[in-house]
Amino acid sequence: MAMNIKKGQVLQLKIEKMAFGGPGIGFVDGFVVFVPASAPGDKLRVKVFKKKKDYAEARILEILEPSDARISPPCPYYPHCGGCQWQHIAYTYQLQYKEGLVREAIANIGGLGDAAVKQIIPSELITGYRNKMEFSFSSRRWALPQEMPLSEDEKTFVLGLHVPGTFNKVLDISQCLLQPKTANQILRAVRDEAKQSGLPAYDIKSHQGFWRYLTIRHSVAFDEWMVNIVSSGENPSIKTMAARLTESVANIKSIVNNISQKRAGVAIGDYEKLVYGQPWIREKIGPYVFQVSANSFFQTNTRGAKKLYDVVADYARLTGKEMVLDLYSGTGTIALYLAAKAARVLGVELNAAAVSDALKNRDLNKVDNASFIQGDIRDQLPLLKEVPDVLIIDPPRSGMHKDAAKQISELGADTLVYVSCNPVTMARDLAMLNEYYELVEIQPVDMFPNTHHVEAVGLLKPKGSSMMVNVS
Repeated sequence: MAMNIKKGQVLQLKIEKMAFGGPGIGFVDGFVVFVPASAPGDKLRVKVFKKKKDYAEARILEILEPSDARISPPCPYYPHCGGCQWQHIAYTYQLQYKEGLVREAIANIGGLGDAAVKQIIPSELITGYRNKMEFSFSSRRWALPQEMPLSEDEKTFVLGLHVPGTFNKVLDISQCLLQPKTANQILRAVRDEAKQSGLPAYDIKSHQGFWRYLTIRHSVAFDEWMVNIVSSGENPSIKTMAARLTESVANIKSIVNNISQKRAGVAIGDYEKLVYGQPWIREKIGPYVFQVSANSFFQTNTRGAKKLYDVVADYARLTGKEMVLDLYSGTGTIALYLAAKAARVLGVELNAAAVSDALKNRDLNKVDNASFIQGDIRDQLPLLKEVPDVLIIDPPRSGMHKDAAKQISELGADTLVYVSCNPVTMARDLAMLNEYYELVEIQPVDMFPNTHHVEAVGLLKPKGSSMMVNVS
């Protein structure tokens, strides 16, 4: 019966568990049906909108019996906006599901059985935790049902977030719950000023228009704000906007204008002009200060980053004698966080701009035992003169290259600490390392409440080493 499920069909089902990427999973005669905005325990009437050989996707028509986990989402744009996937789920349940996703990935994808996954560390804040948000301008507004009908003027000038899975549908947003209140004040002020300028919002199809993106950054430690306007050209109206912004919002320390002629939808300019203040703001993780510029990478949950780095430090067990090798070292935040407890730290990173930021951050914090190399890990590992005692691996979402995994295994470091933002690729990578290294335990950390994302830190030891006794 199940294989005859068709697009457009209406089904009744119970949601059993959460899937990677955020939807809930229900089964019809063993056939998998993914349902966005659902929660385990929901009994639903759903309509199939996509049917593949192995699964179907359906949207909720009616909640027949709500799950105990279900709450009323606090945000008016939910679930139409792509920013959050789990706002309809109470936070205690979100934590359970995230821990479950890590366990499931390690067991089923990694084939590592019932690994010791510890209880997840929750986020201090459930809303207002992001220190950076990026919004898109558009000349095509996607209206919510309650916003209809729109005037012509409203249709052609939007500043907000994308509808999930689309590049050309933007919702007009006046407040996002993931960012602090002042950021919402900046968002509304920028929209008003941009609209009054008379310059058009960018049209993704015709590649015409002036206003492209707005990125707002905040320093939790110093309460400083940075506003980055991405436009397709230079115009005096940006100076006018900056003057009004700094009058109405306190603590703006930086306003920059990135000018981009690129067709690609990325909020990085071909060049940058400083409009007000300085071209960076400062942020702290633990005792370390970092300079964050408009286009540099920085952890988007400052408080959560400290919790994550404390787990890394705990697993690294440094005594002051160790050589630490930090692969995918980015802007050097983890390397610098560990440097005081190590003999020396070496970071390897492919992105040249990130390495330059890492060197700046090193000098800013007067750290004298950290160095950074720019290059591909696969080229750099064979050139190492010594075996590191501790190896930190913090790969991108897509995980490690299999050649890098082989080289890492053959290095023979005593301790491996793997930092992940994606349980699926983490599980795959740990399976690749499994010939030489045994997984001791995993500590999940929640840095992105109301979304399906989960970070995790894994501790690995060489197979057959005396350290295989539980270290915690």
